[in-house]
Amino acid sequence: MVKSEVKDWKSEVESTLNLYGHRNWIVIADGAYPQQSNPAIKTIKIDANQLEAVEFVLQLIEKAKHVDANIIIDKEMAFVPEKDAKGIEAYRTKLNKLFQGKPVKSMLHEQIIQELDVSAKLFNVLIIKTDLAIPYTSVFFQLECGYWNAEAEKNLRAKLISK
Repeated sequence: MVKSEVKDWKSEVESTLNLYGHRNWIVIADGAYPQQSNPAIKTIKIDANQLEAVEFVLQLIEKAKHVDANIIIDKEMAFVPEKDAKGIEAYRTKLNKLFQGKPVKSMLHEQIIQELDVSAKLFNVLIIKTDLAIPYTSVFFQLECGYWNAEAEKNLRAKLISK
């Protein structure tokens, strides 16, 4: 599902996050990110700086009680030279500042897309598409439960097995 350029994108993202939970994804995508055919993947086009969108989504997730997020970036981004992609060094520096103190996982782009596609078979995904024209700069937020973590789940499962 695609929406053309969304004027009040912040309200759209906020209302979507309020509906989303564990296993949903939010992606801040660069300009070349493709429109996907899966109807569970909703794409909106925004007229905003990509880093502004990343910062906004980070703030929403931090304020939300019901979700947290695994932040995933393309592993390739660290290897793209400035001579081949003007602006990549400044982008990486600004992105690292936004993510300071947060765990960030880097994976090969195709692996991220595969995980997203598997999730989209059962769960919704929001793609926030920007005009950024630098390769491998999309940021992926894989949502998790905000009030229950992997360690608590592991402990619960161990108790269930022992009973």
